[in-house]
Amino acid sequence: MKDIFKVAIDGPSGAGKSTIAKAVAKNLGIDYVDTGAMYRAVGYKASSRGVSPEDREAVKHLMEDTDIDFADGDIILDGEIINDKIRTPEISKAASLYSAIPEVREKLVEIQRKMGMRKSVIMDGRDIGTNVFRDAEYKIFLTASAKERAERRFEELTAKGQKVDFDEVLRDIEKRDHDDMTRALNPLRKAEDAVEIDTTGLSIDEVIERVLKEIK
Repeated sequence: MKDIFKVAIDGPSGAGKSTIAKAVAKNLGIDYVDTGAMYRAVGYKASSRGVSPEDREAVKHLMEDTDIDFADGDIILDGEIINDKIRTPEISKAASLYSAIPEVREKLVEIQRKMGMRKSVIMDGRDIGTNVFRDAEYKIFLTASAKERAERRFEELTAKGQKVDFDEVLRDIEKRDHDDMTRALNPLRKAEDAVEIDTTGLSIDEVIERVLKEIK
């Protein structure tokens, strides 16, 4: 293995990408890049400074002076560890608003690529291997049947005490699949050089073992 390498994990919603990526990062002793947390960090910073998502010029200036990094499980915004500050419903809502702004997405992809140039990282998403890290040394495409992914999501929500209908969860999964695969900008698809792993019927430990085997 190279001294510095990138691992890209892509796949549809509910395939277990984040869970697997975090475990693999820990096993390999590298940083897991939580892209969702990056958007939360932007939402936190913009909200703190009173920058409205409608004020594109202000957002652009904000992003020009923004630095985000990960180290030992911490997310660092402009030199400050902000782990607890970005896990609120308000910041989650703000992250959703700012993530739709092209300038924000472009800046964060730039930061992600720079991270991958100076240290080993693992990142999961919908277009990591096909867009963000096209040159990743290791590309994994995790998938599972829509029914199994819906069952996982149903169990997760039920465990949190939420009353949900399985058929509704399944329809939501299928809609997200369609939306992700048909969107105009960087749609979900398996990179030509990615290894596909179908996690249907596999335990988390079995999937981790399969991914580590491909990398090592």
